[in-house]
Amino acid sequence: MIDISERAQQHFLRLLSQQGSDGMSIRLRVTQPGTAAANCELEFCEPADLAGGEWTIECTGFDFHVDGESARWLEGATIDFETNATGGQLNIRAPKIKGDVPGAESGLIERVRYVLDAEINPQLASHGGRVTLLEIDASGAVLLQFGGGCHGCGMVDVTLKQGVEKTLRERVPEITAVRDATDHAGGEKPYYSKTEGKSALG
Repeated sequence: MIDISERAQQHFLRLLSQQGSDGMSIRLRVTQPGTAAANCELEFCEPADLAGGEWTIECTGFDFHVDGESARWLEGATIDFETNATGGQLNIRAPKIKGDVPGAESGLIERVRYVLDAEINPQLASHGGRVTLLEIDASGAVLLQFGGGCHGCGMVDVTLKQGVEKTLRERVPEITAVRDATDHAGGEKPYYSKTEGKSALG
């Protein structure tokens, strides 16, 4: 199911030895599986933390547990530890955790939502912002609502035109326009309160 390289196993073993607790192991689970926001989370766990539905992989010197509900999303996953000048980096590659990317045969709404979740919102999140799809009209115009740090932000027009609209129209060519339906006068914590600054997607 999961291929854990020898280097990754040694890395996990080093981390576990630093915990100073016998019987501790590693557990992997997927958060928000099947969506563009899916992610892998690793944690230390003791025997009492195990729910009983985990898949267990016996590694050299420790057990590696996969959350039972996450297992199907981790088929074909690989875990490796790549050394570099600063020590190293653990890399988890799990090609199936986000599900299938909507193809050209998928509906317009499904494809627009995927681009918002997979590409646009992760970038807006760095400024505490987010954008939600309200509707797509018959002409292909997309109506969006900004929230968080984008709500009332002085740079939201730049973000909309240079970032959000550009990305959406590149990924989903059928879109004819992208409009902002947000009442920005009511924003409580805008990232930029004036027009100075940069686009959140700059």
